[in-house]
Amino acid sequence: MVDPAAQLICDADALQDGGNGVRFEIRQHGETAAAFVIRHGGVVYGYLNRCRHVPVELDWQEGRFFDGDGDYLVCSMHGALYLPDNGYCVAGPCRGLSLQSLAVTEHEGRIYYLPHADGA
Repeated sequence: MVDPAAQLICDADALQDGGNGVRFEIRQHGETAAAFVIRHGGVVYGYLNRCRHVPVELDWQEGRFFDGDGDYLVCSMHGALYLPDNGYCVAGPCRGLSLQSLAVTEHEGRIYYLPHADGA
């Protein structure tokens, strides 16, 4: 059973390994913030849609977070590369920093955001 406070994001089949992500919004510190989920290695990951170098959204077109090979998440502004499984920046001006991860879960064919797990 999913936490009653969980926010439905999308159907699980909307996310393919290294494919487009799904954007959604969360409430964080009393404000609305852009977020996204992606699938990598069969696992779903969620992040705040904000580069660690300059606070801009990563996707250059809606839902386009991965590089051409589906190996890294890429910032559209300056090309910083982030590991999809932990959000760690491996190249670019924010090297060594990480995207803010969000608690997400896959349950019965759907993807959910778990705000209480993030302290939201």
